[in-house]
Amino acid sequence: MNAEEVLKELCLAPAPSGYEKRAAEVFSSKIRPFVDRIMLDRMGNVMATLDGTDPESPSVMMYAHLDQLGFIVRRIEPDGYIQLDRLGGIPEKVLPALRLWIRTVHGDFIPGLIGNKAHHAASAEEKYKVDMVTNLYVDIGAASEQEVRALGVDVGCPAIYEPSFQPLAGDKVSGTALDDRGGLTALILAAESLWEDRPSSTVHFVGTVWEEFNIRGAAFAARRLKPEVAMGLDVVLAGDTPDLKTKYQNALGKGPTINFYNFHGRGTLNGMIPHEGLARLAEECALREKIPHQRFASLGIITESAYVQMENEGVACLDLGYPARYTHSPVETCSLSDIKNLGLLAAASAKAITPEFSINRYSIDCCSDS
Repeated sequence: MNAEEVLKELCLAPAPSGYEKRAAEVFSSKIRPFVDRIMLDRMGNVMATLDGTDPESPSVMMYAHLDQLGFIVRRIEPDGYIQLDRLGGIPEKVLPALRLWIRTVHGDFIPGLIGNKAHHAASAEEKYKVDMVTNLYVDIGAASEQEVRALGVDVGCPAIYEPSFQPLAGDKVSGTALDDRGGLTALILAAESLWEDRPSSTVHFVGTVWEEFNIRGAAFAARRLKPEVAMGLDVVLAGDTPDLKTKYQNALGKGPTINFYNFHGRGTLNGMIPHEGLARLAEECALREKIPHQRFASLGIITESAYVQMENEGVACLDLGYPARYTHSPVETCSLSDIKNLGLLAAASAKAITPEFSINRYSIDCCSDS
C-alpha cells in the first residue's frame, strides 16, 4: 500500500464533524481488502473487522477519527456576507484571508474565503489585533442573502479549511486534516500487516465520528463491539519547533509515541492514564521489532479513549500517536515515517495480545475467590 497516496486521498476528502461520509467512503475502500467484513453503525462509525484465530484471546478495537474541525454558518447578512462560529478548536489567529469550503444543504461544497481588512486601510491597532471568529465574515462572491441561499448555503451549514496536501522536504507532508487522517492511514497499514499474519485476537479497525465536536463518537462503536482492549491512534503535539521545544521532547521523524497521560482539565474533567500492561506491551513490541518510538505525556489534551475506557465493564486502553506540528491549523505537518511506524507498532501490539494477556489493571491475591 502506498501510504502517501492513501494519506493524500484521505486529507482531500472533506468531512466536517457530523458530516463524515466522504472520509468514511475513502477509509472503507482502502481498508476493505484487509478485513473480513465492514459495518456502519447508526452514528456513522466505520467498523472493519479482522477475525482472530483464537476466540479466547481478548478482542481489540483500534480507532482513529474521520472528522475534521471547522465552522458552522451562524448568520447570512443581507449583502451576502456570511458569519461563522467554531466547530471544534479553531485557532482564531490563523483565520483572516483563509480559504475555506462550505458544505451546502445539498451535500456539495462551494469555495469561500474569510475577508481581511485591506492593510492600507487598517489602523495601527487593527494590524496587531486578533479578531474573534464571530467578528469575521465569509465572502463567497454573492451580492445578497437571496443569492447565498440560492447556492444552497443556509444557517447551520458546516465549513472547513480548503482541503490541501503538500509534500515537503524529506518525508514531511503538510496539509489540512492530517489530524487524524494520519491515524486512519496507520489503521489501514496495521490491517494490511495483520491480514498477512493473522493475530490471535479479533481486531476491529474503526473510523470514528464526532471527535472534534464532543470526543464521544468512539464510545458508540465500543458499546456495540464490546472490545476488551482498545488503542486510539491520533496526533500528539510535536516538541521540535522553536515555540514548543522546551515543553515536549518528541520530534518528527523519531517514531510514533506511546502516550502515558492526558487530562483536559478545562471543563471536561476527563483524561486517560493507560492500562500499564498494555503500555508495557507496546514498548516491548517496539523494542523487539526495532520500531523507533517516543514517550508522550501532556496536560490540556483529551482523546476518545477517555470515553472508550468507560464502556461496558471497562476497557484496557492505550493511546498511540504521531507527532504533528501546527495542530488545528490549515498547515498541519507530520512525518510519513512516523505514520508508517505507527501502523507497524499498532499491528505488533495487537499481534502480541494472546489469551494470557490480563485485561485487568492489576490483581490482589486476597481479592480472589480461591
